[in-house]
Amino acid sequence: METEGIKYTGSKREIIPTLLELVRPLNVHTVFDGFTGTTRVAQAFKKAGYQVYANDVAAWSKIFGDCYLLNTKPASYYQPIIDHLNKLPGKSGWFTENYGGEPNGGSAIHKDGKKKMWQLHNTMKLDATREEIDNVVNDEIEKSVLLTSLIFAMDKVDSSVGHHVSYLKQWAPRAYKTMKMVVPKLIVDDEEHRVFNKEIFDLLDDVEVDLAYYDPPYGSSNELMPPSRVRYASYYHIWKTVCLNDKPKLTGAANRREDVSDVIAGSVFEEFRKNDDGRYLVIDALKKLIGKTKAKYIVLSYNNNGRATFDAITEILRELKMKCSILEMDYRKNVMATMAWTNEWLSSGHEDIKNKEFLFLIQKDKSAKPVGNYKIEKVSLREPAIVNQQKLALF
Repeated sequence: METEGIKYTGSKREIIPTLLELVRPLNVHTVFDGFTGTTRVAQAFKKAGYQVYANDVAAWSKIFGDCYLLNTKPASYYQPIIDHLNKLPGKSGWFTENYGGEPNGGSAIHKDGKKKMWQLHNTMKLDATREEIDNVVNDEIEKSVLLTSLIFAMDKVDSSVGHHVSYLKQWAPRAYKTMKMVVPKLIVDDEEHRVFNKEIFDLLDDVEVDLAYYDPPYGSSNELMPPSRVRYASYYHIWKTVCLNDKPKLTGAANRREDVSDVIAGSVFEEFRKNDDGRYLVIDALKKLIGKTKAKYIVLSYNNNGRATFDAITEILRELKMKCSILEMDYRKNVMATMAWTNEWLSSGHEDIKNKEFLFLIQKDKSAKPVGNYKIEKVSLREPAIVNQQKLALF
């Protein structure tokens, strides 16, 4: 099923067919995507006919959610506005001052010693377009569609390794292209979807659904990896600025927003500390998350390289006395594994560990259709065809 999104470290695009097949036999209609990120999973559930609630703390994720879940206008409504924005001449402004660079003979390192995210012709288009969006629309949903289009256009001409913590020394070939906005692939239906922008534990008392899907930040199981390298708020800080257009104070070599520092913006699910019993705090957070969720079923997506181990998660479920069936999937390595500046962390015996994704299908409502008890089915995401339904018959 086709969905749209930015380059994203935590993208679940590849597991969407498997996830939909896993959920299909269940008698569910309302779905809560609690850590929706780029909203790809939420988009897929909406396309599949479910009523979707989506939540994320990221401002840009709220924009994507409003665009794909709440918009009711057709693409034809937005096309003339997009055409107008594409015709705007560029102008130098805040984004150009902080993130724009000259072609510089192929080097993205400039006189100030900093690498730049975009070439000047694109930051000037960004400055002009972001200002004009506030002038041409007042409706927040309409604005979300235009901002989504703008972010996608800029994502296609960046010169980064896939996030905003580190930029390339040499300009990426795509950076020489001129950004062009297109209307997002909107999904219009008659369901009453909802979008939230809250910390997950501030929301659980107010949401009751048939199925909750959770894909929380994983952090890293590598003790040598600095915690500052696993903070999603830092990874996509420029998209937050594009959405808010607030011209924040910046810090560091990548010109990060000050309000996405580890102390201010870190999630408990990325927490690297342990409690007095030597257990990662994220494990307690996962237990609280599962325990407080109001749903018939929960699907928890988790990676074998996260802070919480497979054994720790199954132990949580035993403590909560919940039945669970599990899919184990071979998964493409996270983009972080290919970054040059992670080599020293990855050289501690982690290089040969296969990247696996687990889908824990948890039964919360005892009156719901039962699931098997800790049965593990293995599925390869490298298979070209959609996973055979028999492989997913876990209950």
